Amino acid sequence: MNKLTRALLGATATCALAAAAHAETLTIATVNNGDMIRMQGLTEDFTASHPDIELEWVTLEENVLRQRVTTDIATKGGQYDVMTIGNYEVPIWAKQGWLVPLTDMGDDYDANDLLPAIAGGLSVDGTLYAAPFYGESAMVMYRKDLVEKAGVTISDASTWAEIKAAAEAMTDKDAGVYGICLRGKAGWGENMAFISAMANSYGARWFDMDWKPEFTGPEWTAALTDYLDLMTNYGPPGASSNGFNENLALFQQGKCGMWIDATVAASFVTDPKDSTVADSVGFAQFPAKDGMDNRGHWLWSWNLAVPAGTKNEEAAKAFVAWATSKHYTEIVAEEEGWRAAPPGTRTSLYENSDYQAAAPFAEMTLNSINAVDTSAPSVKEIPYTGAQFVSIPEFQGIGTAVGQQFSAALAGTVSGEQALQSAQALTEREMRKSGYIK
Repeated sequence: MNKLTRALLGATATCALAAAAHAETLTIATVNNGDMIRMQGLTEDFTASHPDIELEWVTLEENVLRQRVTTDIATKGGQYDVMTIGNYEVPIWAKQGWLVPLTDMGDDYDANDLLPAIAGGLSVDGTLYAAPFYGESAMVMYRKDLVEKAGVTISDASTWAEIKAAAEAMTDKDAGVYGICLRGKAGWGENMAFISAMANSYGARWFDMDWKPEFTGPEWTAALTDYLDLMTNYGPPGASSNGFNENLALFQQGKCGMWIDATVAASFVTDPKDSTVADSVGFAQFPAKDGMDNRGHWLWSWNLAVPAGTKNEEAAKAFVAWATSKHYTEIVAEEEGWRAAPPGTRTSLYENSDYQAAAPFAEMTLNSINAVDTSAPSVKEIPYTGAQFVSIPEFQGIGTAVGQQFSAALAGTVSGEQALQSAQALTEREMRKSGYIK
């Protein structure tokens, strides 16, 4: 090796060490679902164009993620540079000054391409405070082969009566097939997301116009009674511990005749690499109660936000822009196929003929999202906004406490009536403490 070669190698090593020494490390808190796990596997594209940025992942179960990021941002802990949060937190935290406004995401980001229903929930006074990674409503996913075998019907505009009849007909416990799988794990974003949407479709509301809870009213009583009836008679054992991920696994393994949950699940249940029933999945709108035309109103998005006070603000915004861009969607399509593209965020995706051909659920997903009116989730007048949640800071604690009562009823440790009475009492107590009820 001559002196010039040694000198060049030494200079290269010195530059590499210097770059590593000056590299910014972004700590990213995210949820342990399939889309986010996929993103982590595709970040070489980002780091190749940003060699001065290193990524450190903190991947958590949904309930734990919410607790960790809420505590960190409220106490100004500074553990995370990028947070995965929902459209529940974004407007509340933005008004507190806890989030960095995303006003300069780059010339090619095209914020105007974001679906209005999704972008609106992430904006305050017209300013975007989080970028949507994927958006969702909710719908029925069902086994077409089992429906045909059972001789029942699930129409595109399904009703709860249809759902119950189909669940009963498809249940074959000896074969390990359960007619219906629904969320039972306690949490304001777990079982209460589903049960609140179901209650909305029954005409229930969380609060009357004086902020008094209505859990002991006829609508909530009917909704919870039917939920418990469905799950007790036609659901899998241990359902009080099942959330989104657990039910996804059950459905993919052929254990569920139906699963009513987030539209984002559609790409996973139709993926032949992971789903044993991929070629026999049908889709229907979220059910309505017979005689009513209110389909639950579920609107959610998992979003990437930058907490105020991070020391790596520009690097964090660069990552958020990459992960929620059209470019990222094209990377997913190239690696996994268009069916796997993150849904529910951009108009251009639903105008893409390749996506339409690859994703039989695309039109129903878009229609479900566009049908949501967060100002009127119930047929009754309400003092709040929100679809499957209530957009007040206190809801996170109240929703989880109520979810624990309903999960206990599903586990059989309390009756449905007792769960509703406890939900009424604890919610009224918290609303009085917070000053909503005088």
